[in-house]
Amino acid sequence: MSTPLFDLTLTEEQRITRESMRRLARDSLSSQARAADDAAQANPALLDAISGFGLALMPMPEALGGVAMPRSPLSNALAVEDLAQGDMSHTLAALQPMAAVNALMDFGDEQQQERWLPVLAAETFTGAALAVNEPRATFEPAAPATMASQDGDTYTLNGVKSLVPMAAQCEWFVVVAAIDGEVAGFVVPAEAEGLTIESEPYMGLRSANMATLTLENVAIPARDRLPRFDLNRLLGLSRIGQCALAVGCCQAVLEYSIPYVKERKAFGEPIAWRQSVAFMVANMGIEIEGMRLMMLRAASRAEQGLDFHKDAYLAQLQCMEKAMEIGTNGIQLFGGAGFVRDYPLEMWYRNLRSIAVLHGSLMV
Repeated sequence: MSTPLFDLTLTEEQRITRESMRRLARDSLSSQARAADDAAQANPALLDAISGFGLALMPMPEALGGVAMPRSPLSNALAVEDLAQGDMSHTLAALQPMAAVNALMDFGDEQQQERWLPVLAAETFTGAALAVNEPRATFEPAAPATMASQDGDTYTLNGVKSLVPMAAQCEWFVVVAAIDGEVAGFVVPAEAEGLTIESEPYMGLRSANMATLTLENVAIPARDRLPRFDLNRLLGLSRIGQCALAVGCCQAVLEYSIPYVKERKAFGEPIAWRQSVAFMVANMGIEIEGMRLMMLRAASRAEQGLDFHKDAYLAQLQCMEKAMEIGTNGIQLFGGAGFVRDYPLEMWYRNLRSIAVLHGSLMV
């Protein structure tokens, strides 16, 4: 029986998986994040390592190369948080196939799943992504400027999508467009005629290889329109994923800051002894715990089949505000050193800024 309460006790499988993911985050992701950020290029070995956990394979039917395990938004959110503590950018990049698979499992029919999912049934990274964002200040996901028109058995798509992770390495995209006064989803192959992919030098998430998709009279067969498309569900589950990214990265900021303020001395004593510094660190911990609990509540309600949209929206609002506050305070605690690229604080700050602009990017 479903209940509005949620239990934070991990299952044995969740515990083992989290230990493995935290080990990868600690030993590999965190140490290689800066080099990937400088190169503005994801590390293929790290993408493969994250893909090896099989998060994209879990909900896929066995006949299509998957594991056919029950969908778990909560487990997915925990995985995103743990990996993002190592590097938020690689996590967003590597888990795009998971988001695309979840979208097709939720909104597609059996024929679409049979056509598009097997290419993603690999333990190494194979790209697919959601294309929801658009490059305009007044963008509203429920009113996209990207338009679709129907002529017989063909849809024609025109518009521009932005902030699409790993677009250059994707096999296909789920593109959100408006048609006849409603919002619909379409599966668009990367090689579709009229589709142009252009990498963009964004401020943060540099190793996620964010790109802009331009669709000029892209013809899509009617069979590739998702029949059960639900924008609210896509946005709600993506908000949970974005919150998990923020929580993981903010936890990294906190854990990196605590040893520093204990060791850094000013006027003959550790700066942690100063009340203003101690209170700032304590408040960072308090806000992260609040962000985490709001994210977990939304994920738990989604897993139980309860209405979770309000919870996901409130969690995102909290994470948008507090993630930037924590990123700023992390730099503040390091003083002038926080502005120097020798430390990862400025990279984390840039990555956390994206929480306010991502829409529909990581569906758990």
